[in-house]
Amino acid sequence: MQDEVDGGERNGLTSGEREELTALRRENRLRKDVDILKRATAFFAKETRWRCTRSSKRRSVQVTASNGRVS
Repeated sequence: MQDEVDGGERNGLTSGEREELTALRRENRLRKDVDILKRATAFFAKETRWRCTRSSKRRSVQVTASNGRVS
């Protein structure tokens, strides 16, 4: 049956078209995975900066308070 499609005697995807479709689907999945990883990296980088900034502000207030001065 696939021989008939490849020979043009029957409608359907040829073997080459099937291979190309499989490769394109694989590439599409990889692009989606990379996009998800990029978004996750950006999210965690933002969270880390926010936590570092927030914790460093706490430390400076605590140090200042221990010196007897509060700013």
